[in-house]
Amino acid sequence: MQPQPPYDLHTAADDRPVTVDRREGPYGEVVLRRRGGAESSADAVFEIIANGCFLMDTSDGRSERLLIRAALDALPADRPSPALLIGGLGVGFSLVEAVAAARWGRIAVVEREAAVIDWHRAGPLAAVTSGALADPRTEVVHADLVEWLRTGPRTFDALCLDIDNGPDWTVTEDNGGLYSATGLAACAARLAPGGVLAVWSAQPSPAFGESLRNAGFTQVRTEEVAVARGVPDVVHLAVRGA
Repeated sequence: MQPQPPYDLHTAADDRPVTVDRREGPYGEVVLRRRGGAESSADAVFEIIANGCFLMDTSDGRSERLLIRAALDALPADRPSPALLIGGLGVGFSLVEAVAAARWGRIAVVEREAAVIDWHRAGPLAAVTSGALADPRTEVVHADLVEWLRTGPRTFDALCLDIDNGPDWTVTEDNGGLYSATGLAACAARLAPGGVLAVWSAQPSPAFGESLRNAGFTQVRTEEVAVARGVPDVVHLAVRGA
């Protein structure tokens, strides 16, 4: 049974996370939780949990924004209105960053979880992305990214992918195909010559960097964002050859 709006925004007094919405879907369970503040307080932090695995929250967003900025910076300056594909809507930071850059042309966001799309369109996360979703360049596609990359009819100048905690830590087993030789070939097929592939990861993956080179990508490198504890978040960057 899928909970429907209005959503429960009550937060426990001891700051334990409170479940706002929980859905069961074709890929398992996805949960939106809330920490901090009271009711609709600006101090509230929302978290997305998939199959018991923490994915992201609204507390920071620096690395999600870097995902978009780094891809745009890597594109040739003389490429007008580049088309962007964002893989994974998440808490919306990547989309908001993209819309803030006037240089981007069309912006497609592929998200497989109907619940996540609902939370942005009519739920608590609308406070983050309502303006970005209303931008005429934005299109939200409800689809599985791995399948959509394989069969989609369009090409893009940049693919910014953030559907897992990284190539070595996927949310579901099926997502592993995205980082395989077959998956990277599908990414290359969706990219225009000279296009940029950017992949978010919660930790560096030297093996994935090697996979990118083996798949024919060039200018393979990483950019890091330091975190309070542990290894830095990473954006893997690569360019499709002409």
